Amino acid sequence: MVNYETIIGLEVHAQLLTRSKMFCRCSADYASAPPNTHVCPVCLGMPGVLPTINQQAVEYSIMTALALHCAMSDYTKFDRKNYPYPDLMKGYQISQYDAPFGQGGWLAIEVNGEKKRVGITRVHLEEDVAKLIHRTSPEGEAYSLVDVNRAGVPLMEVVGEPDLRSPEEASQYLMKLRSILQYLGVSTANMEEGSFRCDANISIRPESSPDSLAKVEVKNMNSFKAVYRAMEYEAKRQRKVTAEGGKLVQETRGWVEEKGKTVSQRSKEYAHDYRYFPEPDLPPLVLNRDWVEEIRLKIPELPEARRDRFVTEYGLPLYDANLLTSSKAMADYFEACLKTGIPHSLLLPKRAKTVSNWLLGEFSRLLNATSTEISNPRVSPEQFCRLLDVIDKGDISGASAKTVFEEMFNTGKSAEEIIKEQGLSQISDTSEIEEAVVQVINSNAQPVADFKAGKEQALKFLVGQIMKATRGRANPKLVNELLKRKLEEG
Repeated sequence: MVNYETIIGLEVHAQLLTRSKMFCRCSADYASAPPNTHVCPVCLGMPGVLPTINQQAVEYSIMTALALHCAMSDYTKFDRKNYPYPDLMKGYQISQYDAPFGQGGWLAIEVNGEKKRVGITRVHLEEDVAKLIHRTSPEGEAYSLVDVNRAGVPLMEVVGEPDLRSPEEASQYLMKLRSILQYLGVSTANMEEGSFRCDANISIRPESSPDSLAKVEVKNMNSFKAVYRAMEYEAKRQRKVTAEGGKLVQETRGWVEEKGKTVSQRSKEYAHDYRYFPEPDLPPLVLNRDWVEEIRLKIPELPEARRDRFVTEYGLPLYDANLLTSSKAMADYFEACLKTGIPHSLLLPKRAKTVSNWLLGEFSRLLNATSTEISNPRVSPEQFCRLLDVIDKGDISGASAKTVFEEMFNTGKSAEEIIKEQGLSQISDTSEIEEAVVQVINSNAQPVADFKAGKEQALKFLVGQIMKATRGRANPKLVNELLKRKLEEG
């Protein structure tokens, strides 16, 4: 039986965060606009119009190419990529073919503790196409509508080398690339909103051979989960075809989320099918070396550098630092918390770890449950730090703190307000706690006997009963001290 290796290369398109479109002055902020309102003769593809190049989009593409360690071109140009499709108003797309901005870069990923460099073939710039909206009439007839608002929005493509060997590696590559684009500030890189889109080329090859079987392009994946599932399915499908004596063909397949499978769409196009030729209405671009270096200086601290700084500056474990810095918004929130009421330098590592635990634990749980982003927090860093200060003072217990935080998250109220309203302040009165201790001991004869017989687990049970009786408000340290004393006395 032949063992096959999976070969994956990803082509990622990212909409750039420019105010205007790629080749005209129409607003690129089209997402919530009524259909066909951000349009002009240029993006409508009218005869005789002349495009002009968006300098900001060019700068963002150069910045991305530099961040991905690409060799920069001195000379670049735009080309016409011809293909007939209803979402392409002109019948061709202005793109780049043989002279992109950057080539031969790389991106580092880490899977199962192993680091790997994935090659970047090229970074180039093009225009997005219109959006097709498919409908069915009450009579059951299918029809399509065209919204041209998206046509002409700057679209940067990052083409990766076929260096990925598993769905896990493909997912890590995508998440790392998205993080870099967000740190650069060149794109929202939101896959669900369509500003970050991925096509995958996948094939298999015998482990002893350098030659792959027919390559398949997979489209229509609109989430990281979808990319993983599609790659997993397609790798299995290709192996199954060969095992059954079938022949793989080079084609484009679409991912059908509801069915969890890929389906054939069309035979795979080659470059000559697009009849590329230089765009006659746009001049070539000569990238001045000084300008490129100016752009390089604008590159901010990227995820890996920030992760390493979090470890050295704040004493965070590498695991925490990796998770926090994978999201720029999360890392920004983390640092904002540490700059709010900055603790003494000796206490900084402790506060940093506390903030990290909350962000990666309770905060992330609530963000996921409500499908919200930390970039628009319901609890500001200042409010959150006041809650931590209340906990540090011993005014509320750890259990109550989670209740308070969830209420803060849901209502926007301050920790102090919620504690007062719900009567959650911590009980540190010895007599009050002692009363609860005695009551629990008298009501739980068997656990008391178990503890006296040497079963330490029984003590945890009794502590839990006391905390329950006091609604989580009792000072845990006092509870343990008083409980042990009473048990020893008895």
